[in-house]
Amino acid sequence: QLVESGGGLVQAGRSLRLSCAASGSIFRVSAMAWYRQVPGKQRELVAISTTDSSTNYADSVKGRFTISRDNAKNTLYLQMNSLKPEDTAIYYCHLQHPLLGPRWGQGTQVTVSS
Repeated sequence: QLVESGGGLVQAGRSLRLSCAASGSIFRVSAMAWYRQVPGKQRELVAISTTDSSTNYADSVKGRFTISRDNAKNTLYLQMNSLKPEDTAIYYCHLQHPLLGPRWGQGTQVTVSS
């Protein structure tokens, strides 16, 4: 089970930090990622963190967002700085376990006002 938190309404230029808590020991052996989706559009990859803690980002968020993971707490984070109105979306936590396959969180709304 994945539980996201930290979304909300924020003004452009401000910051938010999203968290995703995973259950059990599956977290540390899984690749983790954040996706986002705007109504009427496809879900898009925002950032990914592999099991060796390497990371990759969508071009639209490079230099502004940072993905990190705390394996001791089974928690994934997304630090979002310099937010823009176009970052408004529902953000989803994604887990890819090598045997169990993919898991999704319920999503958390991020709204950035101009």
